[in-house]
Amino acid sequence: MAKIISLITQKGGAGKTASTNAFTVCLKHKGYRVLCVDFDPQGYLSFSMGARHDLPTIYDVLRHSVKCVDAIQHTSVADVLPADGLLGNFVYEFNGPGSERVLKEALKPVESLYDYILIDSPPELGVVSVNAIIASNVVLIPGLSDGYSLQGVIQVHETISRIKQTLNPTLVLGGMFLVRYYPREELSRTTWETAKLIAQHLNMPLLETRIRHSNVISKVMTTLQCDMVRYAPKNNAVKDYMALTDELLSKGVF
Repeated sequence: MAKIISLITQKGGAGKTASTNAFTVCLKHKGYRVLCVDFDPQGYLSFSMGARHDLPTIYDVLRHSVKCVDAIQHTSVADVLPADGLLGNFVYEFNGPGSERVLKEALKPVESLYDYILIDSPPELGVVSVNAIIASNVVLIPGLSDGYSLQGVIQVHETISRIKQTLNPTLVLGGMFLVRYYPREELSRTTWETAKLIAQHLNMPLLETRIRHSNVISKVMTTLQCDMVRYAPKNNAVKDYMALTDELLSKGVF
């Protein structure tokens, strides 16, 4: 049965989609069966995986127009359950009793087919992200190496804690990690020290591996739409994602 992991942020541009892509690829290279779920109406994860736009999406699955297994696309990067702008109708169509659990129910038929299911959620803390958190066994919080991003982490932690208490008591907060880290810059080093204090205050794990900044990640996702580990195995950021995946595996988070 798959372990379901969602990546949650309060603002865009915090490395959520890139990290979902990277973890999917890293786990795949370690021999695991992995599915990534694009649960963001912007559809950036689907695009980065080279998903087609003329086939069913997660929105069709939620509306019971197609079976979940039939909406999965097997791209050259990984298996992906894609999304597009129609998912933006979610908040209007799914607002009755039990609406916060529709994603959890939708994924049940394919859980036995994978070791891991990773969910990329939108950069907000509304009903769509709540669905992702409730569907998950583990939540990870990426953050940029700046003070503004860390403020958002506090809000995300509060939301996750409330959901854990009321709707998903077995949920595990796998921790926070920093992306676009510049080891030689004082701002990044200061942010790391601040992140330690925040994690301690919130009693939240802070993952040791930091993802160094690299334009290769953006190139792989937006221009090449390819497997980053295969394309640039010696790139610093790619090596960092592999190391972070190992850290998460060793700690039992993955």
